[in-house]
Amino acid sequence: MAEKQPKKGLSEQERLELAAQLDKDLDAFISSLEKKRYTEGWPEDRWEEEMAKHPFFMQKSPEPGEELSPLMEGLQQLKYDPQENTEQELADTYKEDGKFYMQHRKFRMAVLSYTEALRYKVGDAAYTILYNNRSAANYMLKNYRTSLQDAQKALELNPDYDKARWRAAQCASALDRFELCVELCDTILQRDPTNSAAVEMRKACLAKKAAQQRDSRKEARQEREKQERWDRLVTELKKRMVKFEERKALDDERYLRPRLAPLEDFMVSCDENGVLSWPVVFCYPEFQTTDFQQQLLETTTMQDVLEQLFEEPLECDKAGLYRAKKVNVYYENRILGLAYLVDKSKTIREIVAERTFVAFQGTLTFYILAKGSKQEESFITQTRIPLKIEY
Repeated sequence: MAEKQPKKGLSEQERLELAAQLDKDLDAFISSLEKKRYTEGWPEDRWEEEMAKHPFFMQKSPEPGEELSPLMEGLQQLKYDPQENTEQELADTYKEDGKFYMQHRKFRMAVLSYTEALRYKVGDAAYTILYNNRSAANYMLKNYRTSLQDAQKALELNPDYDKARWRAAQCASALDRFELCVELCDTILQRDPTNSAAVEMRKACLAKKAAQQRDSRKEARQEREKQERWDRLVTELKKRMVKFEERKALDDERYLRPRLAPLEDFMVSCDENGVLSWPVVFCYPEFQTTDFQQQLLETTTMQDVLEQLFEEPLECDKAGLYRAKKVNVYYENRILGLAYLVDKSKTIREIVAERTFVAFQGTLTFYILAKGSKQEESFITQTRIPLKIEY
């Protein structure tokens, strides 16, 4: 057998050369590492944002529809996967989610979580709690009708569930379902006569019911009185054969309401004795100005009206021509396109009852001009185009 040849040792010079080469290779390797950036970590400008998405560091749960990190998506799939969990486990998971959202006052998310939990077959006892929990979440959202339905469903499953009964009573009170609220409070007090909250709610509910009934009676009485006033007004207007440009004036109150700002709150009215009060406009064509009477009794004569109007001289009447005995009063029948002189000795009722008088927008309109003036002549002779209105 041949003998092995002993390894030849490195000389001192060779060792120095090898060490130098190794140093050179190491420097080259380190230099190559500096040129290659690490791309697997979080970007420097967004590391806080990325960190907040990580399940170990996130401080709030993802919103529905929010993009999830792969790790979070995997954890959620593991948590909610029907193939990895029993129905009871899934229901418990959603129930815990609902509890978490309730604690953080995210009541809509809590409703969604409890609704998901109710999809699984977990038995009446679990359903009772879930319905009551969802009722609480809806109550916080002021969805009182839905909250009441859930509370009643919980009571159907467990008639001894006091929490659900109290929640139902709260909802019934908020919905003004007084009989139901009192019934629920009575049941609570039968089981616990010392329940002060139920006593106070029952008392408040009965007081609120009495107040509402009183208000309803008052509203019904006011509506009845309003209708009686309207019927009385229409009857008196028909007796006088009052004509209006608005064909529906006696059918709809809106057509009787004045549209001029100073008169809009003073519609023609009728007292219990059948006397009318009219909103009236007095126009002064010469000065292009007007006076208003908001409630002029129909028993007043035009002469009395004029004396009241000119008790103080008009500021614009520098010549002093506008006095009760120095003016003429006219009204227009726009349907016929004619103007008529008013007999100042007649009452407003007698003037309105004339066949040629037509009211406009529930308002009486008169034109006052100085006797014999150019303005009077111009007013009388001006061309008026008749309105095409058929009755």
